[in-house]
Amino acid sequence: MTMTKQDTGAARALQGLEDSRSSVRLQAALAVGTAPDPLFVDKLIERCGVEPEFFVRDTLTWALTRHPVSLTLPGLLLAVRSKHAQARSQALHTLSKIGDRRAWPAITRALMSDTDDEVARSAWRAAVVLVPDGEESALAAVLATQLGRGGQETRLSLSQALVALGEVVVPALEAATTASHSHVRTHALATRQLLRDPDAGFEAAVREAKRVAALTGAPMADDENRVDR
Repeated sequence: MTMTKQDTGAARALQGLEDSRSSVRLQAALAVGTAPDPLFVDKLIERCGVEPEFFVRDTLTWALTRHPVSLTLPGLLLAVRSKHAQARSQALHTLSKIGDRRAWPAITRALMSDTDDEVARSAWRAAVVLVPDGEESALAAVLATQLGRGGQETRLSLSQALVALGEVVVPALEAATTASHSHVRTHALATRQLLRDPDAGFEAAVREAKRVAALTGAPMADDENRVDR
């Protein structure tokens, strides 16, 4: 059977996705996204789980968004359950870019509390994009259980996700300001400050949260003192 010019191009692109040179992999991902083909979908999802370069991964996600959701969604939903953290994280990131709410049931509480920070952060962003109307308050309550987690970058991601939900997060934040752990209280206060003034910036919000905590007599933990460094 003679291969057509299109078949040859597809074979070359698929091979390029596994090249040892990141520049070649990037060009291959761009080519795949420019000329979508159902044959590419499984390979794109597979590469997302193992690709070491950020810009290539981002282009792989872009290429997936160029294909019909009916083709990409099943594989991505499988990938979010992968034992490999990068596969879970990138699949969640891609689902947030596609924005199809049929993926919502896959954004589980387990993913939003995943032990891997990158997976959890991707799950938070995907959840905010995909949450069905009327379920925002329930989502805010789940996200609030992660307050105080990780370092500055992780805490900023969570605050941004909560702020994106809007005023529905206020009850969850208010409850967290009385948590037993001081780093949770400070993060909740900082997020509440960001909700009130999104332009203030996270570091400024943390400083304000510490000031408020000091005025109310709340003790400050050592790990809080590292948050805004």
